[in-house]
Amino acid sequence: MTIKQFKKHKKDFLIYLSVEKNLSLHTQRAYDSDLRQFSDFWDNLPRDDQLNLGFRQIIERFLVSLFYKKIDKSSIARKFSCFKSFERFLQGQGVKLSLKLTRPRLDKKLPIYLSENEINHLLDDVKHEELPTKRPYRDKAIFELIYATGVRCSELVNISFEHIDFTNKTIRIFGKGRKERIVLFGQKAHDRLLHYLEKERSRVKNQKEKLFLNYRNGPLTSRSVQRVFEMFRQFLKIDKTITPHKIRHSFATHMLNKGVDLRVIQELLGHKTLSSTEKYTHVSLEKLSKICDESHPIQQMMNNTQKKPDKEEPVRSLETRDKLRLDDLPEEVLPVRRSSKSKGE
Repeated sequence: MTIKQFKKHKKDFLIYLSVEKNLSLHTQRAYDSDLRQFSDFWDNLPRDDQLNLGFRQIIERFLVSLFYKKIDKSSIARKFSCFKSFERFLQGQGVKLSLKLTRPRLDKKLPIYLSENEINHLLDDVKHEELPTKRPYRDKAIFELIYATGVRCSELVNISFEHIDFTNKTIRIFGKGRKERIVLFGQKAHDRLLHYLEKERSRVKNQKEKLFLNYRNGPLTSRSVQRVFEMFRQFLKIDKTITPHKIRHSFATHMLNKGVDLRVIQELLGHKTLSSTEKYTHVSLEKLSKICDESHPIQQMMNNTQKKPDKEEPVRSLETRDKLRLDDLPEEVLPVRRSSKSKGE
C-alpha cells in the first residue's frame, strides 16, 4: 500500500466510522488524529524507507517511536485499536491485509471517587449564593443528575426534554455507538431539575430542546460541564480534583457498597462488557476487608486488651435498631439520595 492509497482509505474509513459504526464524535476525532499522526510519520520517513518498507513495517516503526517518546500507554493502546479497526475495514473492502498487532497490556488503575459525605456536603451544605456562578440552580442540577444516574458527561449534554419522563423519573440515554439505555433518578434529582426549570432556564418551546443551556441559551458543551465541577472543588475540605467521570465512579462505587447487583450497575453505566464494571469491586473489597478487620472477634479481643472503655455503650432497643436499618435502606431500588430539603434551599 502506498501513502497515497492509505490517505484515500483513511478518508473512507472515517466516513464508515461516522455513518455505519455510528461511533461518538470523541472516538471519531481520536481515530482521525491517530491516523493523521501516522500519515505525518510516513511522510517524514527517508525516501528509500517509503519505497522499500511494507505497510506493517511502517506501522511497527511508528508505534516503536511512540514508546521512545514516552507517550502514555493508554494513548498507544488506543492507536493499536485504531489500526485493528482500520484493518477490519480494509478487509471488508477487499484489501488483503494482515497486521497481527498485539495491544500493549495496560496497568489496572482503581477508580478515584468521592465519599458519600463529600458528595452530600457539596450538594446540601454549600448554599446556592456561595457558588461563584450565574447559574447555581443549573450547576447543582448537573452535579445531582450525574451522581443520581452515573451518565457520562457527553451523554448529559445531549439530554433533551423528549428523553425525560418526570413522572417515572427515567431518562433515555444514547451512549457510545448510539446504544440506547434507560437510567433512573431519585426525588432529590427530580426536585433539583424542577428548581432549575422554574428559576433559571428559559421557557421550553420544543421537546427537542436540550435540558441544560449556557448563558446564551445554546446547548451546553462537555467542557462547560467540566468547569462546573472545577468550581465545586474549592468547597471540599480536602483538596481533590473533581471531574464528571469521578462522580460517575462515585455513583457506581456507592451503589456497589449498598449491595446493588454488578450487572444492574453495568446496565446503568452502559458498559459493553462486565469486565469494565468489575473494577469497582476492587474498591468495595477494600472497604469489606476493612470492615472484616475491625469486626473480627480476634481484632476486637486485641482492642479490648489494649484499651478498656470508660463506660459501656448503651444498648439500643430492638425498635431503634430496626429504625436505623430502615433509614439506611435506599429510597427506591437504587441507593439514590433522599428527598429531604437541602440546606440553603
